[in-house]
Amino acid sequence: MTTESAHTPKEDNTAAPKRRGLGRGLSALFDDDESDDTAAGGAGKAERRMLGVDEIIPGPFQPRHRDGIDEAALAELAASIRAHGILQPLLVREKPRMPGVYELIAGERRWRAAQKAQLHEVPVIVKPLSDQDAMEIGLIENLQREDLNALEEATAYRRLMNEFGHTQEKLAVAVGKSRSHVANMLRLLTLPHEVLELMDEGRLSAGHARALVGIEPAEAKTIARQVADRGLSVRTVEKMTTAHKEKTARPSSGPRPERPVKDVDTLALEQDLSEMLGMAVTIDPQGKGRGTLTVAYENLSQLDMVLLRLSIGN
Repeated sequence: MTTESAHTPKEDNTAAPKRRGLGRGLSALFDDDESDDTAAGGAGKAERRMLGVDEIIPGPFQPRHRDGIDEAALAELAASIRAHGILQPLLVREKPRMPGVYELIAGERRWRAAQKAQLHEVPVIVKPLSDQDAMEIGLIENLQREDLNALEEATAYRRLMNEFGHTQEKLAVAVGKSRSHVANMLRLLTLPHEVLELMDEGRLSAGHARALVGIEPAEAKTIARQVADRGLSVRTVEKMTTAHKEKTARPSSGPRPERPVKDVDTLALEQDLSEMLGMAVTIDPQGKGRGTLTVAYENLSQLDMVLLRLSIGN
């Protein structure tokens, strides 16, 4: 998103009709000087002014449900604000039925950093917004900034679809993502609550979670706990889920000989050997303590290195 200065922007006198919708972001609010209450979804005219930081309160429509603001990054922003001021105004609305109190719609990091920088006033754009407009703008603005975790992002997409009737295609255009990205993020919300909690706590990455989509809830929870406790890699989790799907898949025709499913220790050993050798290692158990170990080399130099290590071992 382009940084805006706090002065009034050049007025756009083009005759192109203004439409409310996704993809306009906050730029629509900077340029929208219409006084007609039916414009911009009944939002009315925007006003630029200075407000005391103590006149502003956090808005109720933010996608974050945990404290997702990094304190170190906030300190850096505060230092920048002390040196240069706030270059892009915050977006606020007057709180319904509470004159003189303003709710943040966009710009919470700047507002918190301004407090750290001990600023008494901040530049704002005051816009009369309905609850629906406030939530929609807040969600889209945060999604465009790409500072949400995967769970918050997915939840924001779902809210925009459920509460505003937007399609995945429109959401993708609004936030500059592909439709498949939006679809994949939404699929994360099909995971069990326990798995989502581990994501929210930062103990399970989006990559781990994506690998768990589509398997039984009980198995997904079991693997997720192993990831949180043992720090398994995404590649290991993908192997575990693939093995589980193969085990539970119904044969298309006739009986299929059962292959032993790799347990978590075998998969962890594969990972350790691969990292040790710098080459892909596959362990294929064949039952009764037997199996094969395959090392995939890409050139003769790698093969020579393996042979050298084996000869040293002897």
